[in-house]
Parts: sequence; C-alpha cells; structure tokens
Amino acid sequence: MGLFKRNPFGHILFLKKWLIRIFGVLTHQRYQGFNQLKIEGSEIIKDLPDTNVLFVSNHQTYFADVTAMFHVFNASLSGRVDTIKNIGYIWQPKLNIYYVAAKETMRSGLLTRIMAYAGSVSVERTWREKGKEVEREVNPHDTENIGKALKDGWVITFPQGTTKPFKPIRKGTAHIIKDYKPIVIPIVIDGFRRSFDKKGFHIKKRGILQSFVIKPPLDIDYENETIEEIVTKIEYAIEQHPSFSKVIPGEEIDEMEKMNEKRRWEY
Repeated sequence: MGLFKRNPFGHILFLKKWLIRIFGVLTHQRYQGFNQLKIEGSEIIKDLPDTNVLFVSNHQTYFADVTAMFHVFNASLSGRVDTIKNIGYIWQPKLNIYYVAAKETMRSGLLTRIMAYAGSVSVERTWREKGKEVEREVNPHDTENIGKALKDGWVITFPQGTTKPFKPIRKGTAHIIKDYKPIVIPIVIDGFRRSFDKKGFHIKKRGILQSFVIKPPLDIDYENETIEEIVTKIEYAIEQHPSFSKVIPGEEIDEMEKMNEKRRWEY
C-alpha cells in the first residue's frame, strides 16, 4: 500500500489505519475488561465478500456501538470466532469499513472529526437538526456517498436514526437496499445503553454483559419487494418491530441486575 494511497473519499489509508489502531487499543477494555462483550454469529463475517455489504443494527449509543463493530469485524476476519480477545487483530484492520452518521454529530467537536476520518459517511438528517424537528428532502449526494462506500467496501447503518428503542425504520435504508442491492446483515446489540453514556464516550457502569448478535443475510427480492416490505423485514430482523416492545416486570429487571453483578465477578 502506497504511503499516500487514498480511498474514494480522499482519506489517506495509511493515516486511517493508524487511527483505527489507536482507537482500537484505547477502547478494547470497554468490551474486554470493564465490561464483557458476548458475541454470537461472527463466523458469518469471514465469508462475506469484500464489498457491497450493508450491516443494519439497532442503536443504543452514538459511538460505542460502531466501535464494537470495528472490533468484532476485524477480530472475525483475523480468524477469531465470537471473541475479541488478544488485541493483535487491530494491527491490520480492514480499511474499507464505513458507517453512516449524522453530519451534525460528526462536526460537533475535534474528537468526532477525527473519528469521521476513520470511516464516517456523513449525511444530513431529514427530520431533525440542532434538537429541533425539521422536514427536508433526502440529499441525493448523501445517497450517492453511501453507494460509493458500498462499492468500495462494507457499510454500517442504524436505520432508526436514533438511539431510542422501537422507533420507526427510516425508508431511506430500504431505498438504498433496492438501488444498490447489497448483502444485508442484521445485527442486534444490547447492554450498551447500560454500559455507556448516550454518546458512548464515558463508561457509565461496569460489570455489564453486552450482547452482540450477528444474524444471517436477509433474503430480499430487490426487484419485487416494496419499500414497506423491506422496512418491515428490517424491523423484525433487528428486533425493533413494535411487537417486540413490552413492559418488563420489575422482578425481571431485578434479576437481570443480579446477573450483571454476578458476571462482574466471574470475568
């Protein structure tokens, strides 16, 4: 790899590699130390093609979720199955992993701008800006950039566009699926909301068991399925369909907390 070789977005790959290495080392203990990340289905990762793969996931924090994905994907590609033990996998990271993020968020500070260089495809929210509700058309340039990222590699997206659970799936994700016909891999995460603050920068509670489930590719008829049918399929796949929403009894919550405390001392 040439020292100044760039990706389609103009980012220098040598610099991007070092950013991923540094962030990987700095964040590893968040998932393999202070808390534990239980992974399922990572054997799927190593068999995926190098490009045109779209990961769809529920969302619990701004950055801890996607950081965990960088860890899991690179560990899986290096031959590990359902584990991120031994940080050595981060030395040769996959450089064509991208994640879709709100432009407003990625421009909010120096740290987020640096993180954006590591793989962000920044888009304008069509429904919210600076804490206020807005209505605007999808920027076609944003859609083209996501397509460009899919052509170059893998893209992670959080189709609800918010960290609040059981919110509707944005139809833009379904349009991208129909337009670019990627392999769609659902991911379901849990525990991140309890582990980290909303942005995912600070550890809120230790000893939490975080779960990370990678599901088989969605079976999608790109030509004949409607946008609404694809949206519904994603909702069920990432377990955010309204039917998954239920009131958890207080005693069950207490039992979950007891189990978290028990796991804290087991690891």
